[in-house]
Amino acid sequence: MQNSINNILEKEFFTHSDIVKLLSTNENKCEILFRKATEIKSKYVDNKVYFRGLIEFSNKCIKNCYYCGIRAGNKTLKRYVLSDDEVLECAKYAFNNGFASIVIQSGEQQNKDFEQKISYLLENIMKISNGKLSVTLSLGEQFENTYKIWKEKGATRYLLRIETSNRELYSKLHPANKLHNYDNRLNCLKLLRKLDYQVGTGVMIGLPFQTIDHLADDLEFFRDMDIDMVGMGPYIEHKDTPLNQYRDQILSKKERFLLSLKMIAILRIMMKDINIAATTAMQTLDKQGREKALKAGANVVMPNITPIQYRTDYLLYENKPCLNKENNECQKCLEAGILIANDTIAYNEPGDSLHFQKRKNKIN
Repeated sequence: MQNSINNILEKEFFTHSDIVKLLSTNENKCEILFRKATEIKSKYVDNKVYFRGLIEFSNKCIKNCYYCGIRAGNKTLKRYVLSDDEVLECAKYAFNNGFASIVIQSGEQQNKDFEQKISYLLENIMKISNGKLSVTLSLGEQFENTYKIWKEKGATRYLLRIETSNRELYSKLHPANKLHNYDNRLNCLKLLRKLDYQVGTGVMIGLPFQTIDHLADDLEFFRDMDIDMVGMGPYIEHKDTPLNQYRDQILSKKERFLLSLKMIAILRIMMKDINIAATTAMQTLDKQGREKALKAGANVVMPNITPIQYRTDYLLYENKPCLNKENNECQKCLEAGILIANDTIAYNEPGDSLHFQKRKNKIN
């Protein structure tokens, strides 16, 4: 098996069969895979880790996805929207502490008021940072003109997770209606590329009904879509969701975590110069989850800088960590973990996707 892994890792291009074999690697052989990913990461994107200050803007959502804790059908939630001042204070904290980049994330909304609210915030974030703070939006499916306006106001990156690239599995995770259409989500990713965003997406790993073949398809999807950045991690249950009824039929937490590390490592080897996040979900399943993800090839972390009083109302899944940690405490904890992973923190660097930059250079 070891020789088989080494032979695959020497290839310039992985076939579907190659990816399946790597994803099926026994735990005691995974070090070979992780070592290769570390080598690729060091060579192509250096050992720098970029902070993205995460602002969970609102848990109001029009979607009813079967896996998500803030789905519209969850009536146990206290819904909230951060005030303009609260968002701008978060942005100031990020800027003053050298993060150089923030992510504004929200439940999905599609209306003019929401469009204008985000536009206003982008304008003012650019003012308070003299245009130096990079902004990633993660606000779901929108109309093309909305994406265009936000790009003009200063957003440079957009994260829209596909959650699974398999059409059949997608239909098992969402209601069968226009609000939850696979083709529309795919089209939004294409619109974002057309509008010159740095485009990010991602999937959940260890879902009910999901197979190793599905995950191999996901990695090929990222490659075929020429994605610039990826945020993916283990599926974690939430008691107030329809998918929770299958919690006894899914992989163990340890298996989901290891599979997520493999996905990160394989993707780093396949797409050498993209940005890959060490997601909070990794830390949920393992106390050193984000550090282990960095060692497997990730190069971005997203410290939560949302005001503490709102964090317990933005639970996409159960047992989310760092809900009560002050920003500076969380930052110090991440700094220590990054040093343990033998990486360095790229303070005051926006950390744009090298993959995106190289593609732009080719076009120009």
